[in-house]
Amino acid sequence: MKAALYETFGGPITIEQLPDPEAIANSVVLKVEATGLCRSDWHGWMGHDADIRLPHVPGHELAGTVAAIGKGIKRFNVGDRVTVPFVGGCGNCEQCASGNHQVCDYQFQPGFTHWGSFAEHVCIHYADTNLVKLPDNISFDTAASLGCRFITSYRAVVHQGKVQSGQWVAVHGCGGVGLSAIMIAKAHGAQVIAIDINESALQLAKQLGADTCIEATKTSPVEAVKDITQGGAHLSLDALGNKQTAYNSIANLRKRGRHIQVGLLAGDDFEPHLPMQLVVANELEILGSHGMQAHAYPEMLAMIESGRLQPEQLIQKRVSLEDVCHILPNMGNSNQVGVSVVTLP
Repeated sequence: MKAALYETFGGPITIEQLPDPEAIANSVVLKVEATGLCRSDWHGWMGHDADIRLPHVPGHELAGTVAAIGKGIKRFNVGDRVTVPFVGGCGNCEQCASGNHQVCDYQFQPGFTHWGSFAEHVCIHYADTNLVKLPDNISFDTAASLGCRFITSYRAVVHQGKVQSGQWVAVHGCGGVGLSAIMIAKAHGAQVIAIDINESALQLAKQLGADTCIEATKTSPVEAVKDITQGGAHLSLDALGNKQTAYNSIANLRKRGRHIQVGLLAGDDFEPHLPMQLVVANELEILGSHGMQAHAYPEMLAMIESGRLQPEQLIQKRVSLEDVCHILPNMGNSNQVGVSVVTLP
């Protein structure tokens, strides 16, 4: 198979001919039809993920067609159109037994624990537990855009954040995660404030439903959010993963508000200074959000089928597998707006 490969962290990414994966027990092999390019892939390439073993094929947001099935697979057949969350549960551990496959003790993550989807084929472990059948009217590239950013935002806003109609939601960072969160919060009736330093990102946020946009280099996001909401946001997300946006997201909450950390804090931002005095005094909640279980997809897919959610609007660029080699290394300092999807022939 043709795949994008790197042999050193931070090193060149090249297109290579590699052996096709085999469908081992309880796994399937997918023909990759589309796969998203995500900042998490850049973190992996930089060496920020301890699970990665070199050489490595990245890519974790994917949709495809079942090409082969291993022994023990009962729910899927060759030819099925499917997608998969970026965190796969084993189905047997304590976390999975409670329904929380997204924090499985033995999780499978394509593009991190195993080779990923920047390839013509990828092997998916624990497939009966983790694969999601795609409705016929949801395209492969739309499904690929869901795999990390959109599902993480959905769980962050709906399941962890427990958003309610009429509440104020602040979204710090308008990349793929933040834009997804804006669309999802609006679909649930919230009033949304988008915060970023990129005017183009804020323009797209406005198009996707943000009620108010704040350019963070021109005004204090914390004071602006408190002023607009007359007291602070009910729910706030750090969708970037930065020590300043994490601080601001907590500091702009109203009493008994809820902060959801979605963006990955890495490198110099790994252990941020946070306003814990406000957490105590105002009884704030701090929660993380790490993907979404396959069994939770149906409610989200139903909203997409009905048109209440339109994640395809986030796709700003469609690129080739060869383009990954130069796009991925530059994602750490890229000002690109929206989501890029790799489509495979």
